[in-house]
Amino acid sequence: LYKRFNLPGTPPESMGRGRDWNVDLIPKFLMANGQLVKMLLYTEVTRYLDFKVIEGSFVYKGGKIYKVPSTEAEALASSLMGLFEKRRFRKFLVYVANFDENDPRTFEGVDPKKTTMRDVYKKFDLGQDVIDFTGHALALYRTDDYLDQPCQETINRIKLYSESLARYGKSPYLYPLYGLGELPQGFARLSAIYGGTYMLNKPIEEIVIENGKVVGVKSEGEVARCKQLICDPSYVSDRVTKVGQVIRVICILSHPIKNTNDANSCQIIIPQNQVNRKSDIYVCMISSAHNVAAQGKYIAIASTTVETADPEKEIKPALDLLEPIEQKFVSISDLFAPTDLGTESQIFISRTYDATTHFETTCDDIKDIYKRMMGSEFDFEEMKRKKNDIYGEEEQQ
Repeated sequence: LYKRFNLPGTPPESMGRGRDWNVDLIPKFLMANGQLVKMLLYTEVTRYLDFKVIEGSFVYKGGKIYKVPSTEAEALASSLMGLFEKRRFRKFLVYVANFDENDPRTFEGVDPKKTTMRDVYKKFDLGQDVIDFTGHALALYRTDDYLDQPCQETINRIKLYSESLARYGKSPYLYPLYGLGELPQGFARLSAIYGGTYMLNKPIEEIVIENGKVVGVKSEGEVARCKQLICDPSYVSDRVTKVGQVIRVICILSHPIKNTNDANSCQIIIPQNQVNRKSDIYVCMISSAHNVAAQGKYIAIASTTVETADPEKEIKPALDLLEPIEQKFVSISDLFAPTDLGTESQIFISRTYDATTHFETTCDDIKDIYKRMMGSEFDFEEMKRKKNDIYGEEEQQ
């Protein structure tokens, strides 16, 4: 980490042994009921991983952090809302839980494809604070653009949050022991079972193209031939366009974050309205409990979409919550999106990881790549059925 960020000298003795650390460069949690967990379960990559539940989710309001209520009792006791607001909010949550896009009887006069989310909030008479916290800490939107879009997507996102929460109770998020680096390892093992070959740390000299179509990849003089190629934007700078920047600050602390009840892991969301911005700021915190840091050390990673010429100032509200910080590593990365969809070239390019702290947008990207490659939607249920045809349902239990 010190080398990667070009910090002078070596880490101090107090940091413990190097092998006690596994620091993610891009912090993300998994939604317990989200798409990535489904992918891991269907592919059975879960057998190579161990997860822990993140202990709490917090939201920032007026300079302080509050726990995002995870049960009805917590919602009633929470100082995030006044008494009458709580009743209206509860009504809203019951409505969302019963909402079924295939059953118009559950709509109560709302058209999921036409009514905006702003109007749904109005219908339940919810105030600005509650709207902030619902849109950003439950539906996990990064900006307020969603307010004027049809409400179906937002309602489904709140449902996902509640269902994920219902699975484990403390928070809707999971995190693998030993860090996110375990995910690609799990998929590498799965690939090996099906005859996949891995060559790690290989420099790419060029992507070989004939008649506008990819035919191979050249590395150290050899060409590995292929019909289709999947890669991230860093390999094909001429086929992507910059769509923004993200700042991430990795902070090493010797204490849990204040006002989180000494949690050994948590997430904090700072809604943009609270700090006069367009995009939210996120903090993910993990610790030795996840085998990613030395005993008594905590890793907090703050991230947000860059909006000005002074990104470090933008992320300051998050860093203020973490003080005192023992060491910080700042990175500013460009965000790219493909300009070539791969229809002709058969090169399929992913989007750069965004500032969100969970994998939902990344899974959407994976499904998008699948669709561009295969010409049809990726369907979990279909995969399940195929598997049952091959193995029979009994053997999978």
